[in-house]
Amino acid sequence: MTSRILIHRVRAKNFKSIAACDVRLGALNYLVGPNGTGKSNFLDVLHFVKDALEGSLESALHLRGGLSEVRRRSGGHPTHFGIRLDFQLPDERHGFYAFVVGAKPAGGFEVQKEELCLGQPGYGPSYVVERGMAKTHSAEVFPVSTPDRLALVNAAGLPEFRPVFDALTSMGFYNLNPRVIRDLQKPQDGAHLKSLGENIASVMAYMERYAPQDKARVEEYLALVVPSVHGVQRVGVGHMETLEFRQDTAGAKHPWRFNANSMSDGTLRALGILVALFQGGGEDRPALVAIEEPEVALHPAAAAVVRDALDRASTRCQVIVTSHSPELLDDKSVDVDTLLAVSTEEGATVIAPLDEASRETVRRGLFTPGELLALNQLVPDPIQGIDPDSKQMKLFGADE
Repeated sequence: MTSRILIHRVRAKNFKSIAACDVRLGALNYLVGPNGTGKSNFLDVLHFVKDALEGSLESALHLRGGLSEVRRRSGGHPTHFGIRLDFQLPDERHGFYAFVVGAKPAGGFEVQKEELCLGQPGYGPSYVVERGMAKTHSAEVFPVSTPDRLALVNAAGLPEFRPVFDALTSMGFYNLNPRVIRDLQKPQDGAHLKSLGENIASVMAYMERYAPQDKARVEEYLALVVPSVHGVQRVGVGHMETLEFRQDTAGAKHPWRFNANSMSDGTLRALGILVALFQGGGEDRPALVAIEEPEVALHPAAAAVVRDALDRASTRCQVIVTSHSPELLDDKSVDVDTLLAVSTEEGATVIAPLDEASRETVRRGLFTPGELLALNQLVPDPIQGIDPDSKQMKLFGADE
């Protein structure tokens, strides 16, 4: 049996608004809290790892405005930043991957230290690289590293490290844009949906060919959000492509066909969310899907459909969503253990499970999580506050 939880634990220090966080994740995770508290910054911890591995560390930093915009300023002075991910691969092997990036005295940046350990420490594949120099490694010959790149990029050429690289780069991050989905699209690879939905027509064609049951599931959920829509498919428009919807129209004997440019923002965004959750086929599915505010542009009545889709998708891949929507969480069946409250204290992001009073209120059925959110009563447990200098925030080495 394979695991559907890729990332079990995330530790980060000095990353954007996060001074320190130690967050344990399950199959389904709701990051809830007001705007501006740092929910997106937490997702960007994971997204940064993917970007730095798929492209380069320099490009990942550049996309975010450079090192000075990524590392947190403490007391007005720039600092380094560090990330550690504790993971479980689909074959159920556990491990961790960690690195610290900081400024060089003469300018620029470098990976000060990077460590990967897969399996039992001392027995499985592993390495430690400091400033581009391999200090320890399990490989017969470890590939050359440079201080300005993550060593795992080159180490992925070795069979023992490739599964970690593949898992971490398979994560998908989505902030679906109806305008992008509506526009004509160039035919692209359809195995994985891109972050804004810019290849959704190709993804629907891929699903129709390789995962017809998943495409049917997307259409079933979409019909619950927009009852008049009976199906959607990819169609060619010259050398471009778009989506075609079959929709009931008053007075028509058969459903009419409309291209994506005739559909509402809510319909297109709902489709994008559903495709993100059920995309791919077999091993082509992302190991983790993260979606920013899935409730945006949707009618509140559609929240229950989205919530059910999120829950169902979490049985096949790990799901993380950010939200400040009471409607999305307005159900007594929402598991309190899926909720992570996000707030700010003195400008720093705080992420933790709900405080005990809120958990007990939800467990007893006195309020739904959505009702507590509307009352601004979903707050992080203060007992689980993180000291950046504590042993709990150790990024390297096996946990004691």
